[in-house]
Amino acid sequence: MAGLDGSRPGRARRGRPRRDDEDRLPAVASALRRAASRFETPVYLVDDAGLAAAAAELRDAFPDPWIRQYSVKANDVPGVIGAITAPARSVGANVVSRGEWAAARAAGVPNRWITLEGIGKADADLRAAVQSAADGDPILWLAIESADEAEVLSSLALEAGLGRDGRPPLDVLFRLNPDVNPETQAGLAVGEGGSKFGMTETELSALVEGLATAGGALRPRGIHLHVGSQLGAVDAWRDAVRRGLALLALLRGGLANFDTLDVGGGFAVPPLGEPGPRPERFARELPALLDAIPADRRPARFAIEPGRFLVARAGWLVGRVLHVRDRGGRQVVLDTGMTELIRPALYGARHPIVALTSLGRPVDEWAPPGADPADAVDVHGPICESTDALGRHPLPALRRGDLVAIRDAGAYAASLSSGYNGRPRPPQVLLREDGSLALLRRRGRPG
Repeated sequence: MAGLDGSRPGRARRGRPRRDDEDRLPAVASALRRAASRFETPVYLVDDAGLAAAAAELRDAFPDPWIRQYSVKANDVPGVIGAITAPARSVGANVVSRGEWAAARAAGVPNRWITLEGIGKADADLRAAVQSAADGDPILWLAIESADEAEVLSSLALEAGLGRDGRPPLDVLFRLNPDVNPETQAGLAVGEGGSKFGMTETELSALVEGLATAGGALRPRGIHLHVGSQLGAVDAWRDAVRRGLALLALLRGGLANFDTLDVGGGFAVPPLGEPGPRPERFARELPALLDAIPADRRPARFAIEPGRFLVARAGWLVGRVLHVRDRGGRQVVLDTGMTELIRPALYGARHPIVALTSLGRPVDEWAPPGADPADAVDVHGPICESTDALGRHPLPALRRGDLVAIRDAGAYAASLSSGYNGRPRPPQVLLREDGSLALLRRRGRPG
C-alpha cells in the first residue's frame, strides 16, 4: 500500500462488491451444507467474497495513502490472515503478541507491513521487536502503552545498538487514552478514561519528550488511540480523534518525525438489517477535524486498524441439532456453543441463527434479516453451563441432525474458542470465490 515503503500492491480487482452488508446467505447456504458434510460439525466457514467486500469498503472510505491494518486478534487463523492481507486487498497486520506476530508471518505478511501494540506485551515480545530491527527487518512500528513498558523497551533497544553504528532506531507510537464515552456496551468501551488502556495526555507528553532525548534507540513517530468496538455512533470517535490530533500537533512542533496518527478500529457489525454507521460515515468527520489544525502540524501519515469489520460478516459457524424440547415453548440444543462462540455468554452479543435444513430437507428460503420472530425458538449450546445460551431465533421445524448456521461469526469466534468440556477445536474452512472449499485449519484435539 502506498504510504508504507512504496512496494505494496494497490487496488483490488474491479467487479468486487463494495459493501459487506448484503445478505450472502442465499449464495453460501449450499456451501455451508457441503462444509458440514465434508468436515462435520461444528465447523467455521469464511466467505472470501465477504472478505473482499469488507476490504473494498474500507479502502473506499480510507483510501491510499491511509495505512490499513487488520487487527489479527479478531481471527488469528493464518489462512484467514492470509486471505484478508492478500496483496490486492492492500491490508497489513496489526498484532498484540509474538503469537499473533508468528501467525501473521506464517500467513506471508512481511515485517514491514506489521504493527505491534497491545497492553499485554511481555519483555519477550519487546525483545523480539528490538531484535527484528537489529537484524535489519523491522516491523512498521510498535505502540507503547506506558512509561514502564517504554523503560524496558528503551533499555533493550540501547543494548542492541539501535540508533547507532548504522542500525536505525525502532519507530514507536504512544497509545493515548482519549477519555471519551464510546457508544457501545461497557465491556467494549476501551477509550473510557478509567479503562486499563493507554496513557493520559500528561503521561504521554512527558514520555515522548523523555524518549526524544534518551539516546536515539527509539524514534517517536506519533500517537495511537482506540475508542472501542461495535461503535453505534461517531461522536466519541470524533472526539477522540480531535484530542489525538491536538496532542500530536503540540508535540510535532518540536519533533519533525512525530508525524503519524493511528485511529484504531471499532466499526460496528450489527446484525444484518439493523442500523449502524459505516466506515465512510466515520471518514466524513476527518476533513473538519484537520481544518482546525495548522497545516504544518498535521500528521503526514494516517492509519486505521479494524478487525471485526473485515472478517465478522464473512464468517459462519455451522452446527447440528442435538435436541428439540418443549419447555413452555420450543427449545433447541446444538452441538456448538460457547466453546466456539463465547461472545453471547461473555457480554450478551447477538448472532442471528438460520436453519440450513428442516426435518432433513434443505432450506433455501428465509425470513428477511430483522423480521419479527413469529415462531421464536430458544437456542442453547452443548456446554455444561447454563450461560451457554444463544438467544431466541425464528426457526422452522427441526429434529436431531438438522443443520443451522450462526451469522457474523468471523470475528472473535475462532480466536476466542476454548477446549472446555474436552471439546476439540473446530476446523476453519475458506469458501473461495469459485465455490470451492479450502481447509485452513484442521479439527484439533480435545482439551
